[in-house]
Amino acid sequence: MEKLSHGPISVSRLAEPLNITLAAVVQHLQVLEESGLVQTEKIGRVRTCRVEPAGLSVAQQWIADRRSMWERQLDRLADLLAEEDH
Repeated sequence: MEKLSHGPISVSRLAEPLNITLAAVVQHLQVLEESGLVQTEKIGRVRTCRVEPAGLSVAQQWIADRRSMWERQLDRLADLLAEEDH
């Protein structure tokens, strides 16, 4: 995702520095595409991928929702621990 954040890039260029097969990179990209985080486009023999900003918004909201839940849980734990100290 970090490399994709710099702009569209071909799958082969994306895979170059990685120590995994091109097929493995394609599988990872398919998961990211299915989740809405990445968009790919094939022109001729070259498949290019880019970050899908709308997908990042969904992920950001999911993280924010979980963060809020965990903060409430931790606040309750802190309250319980503070009660035990008294």
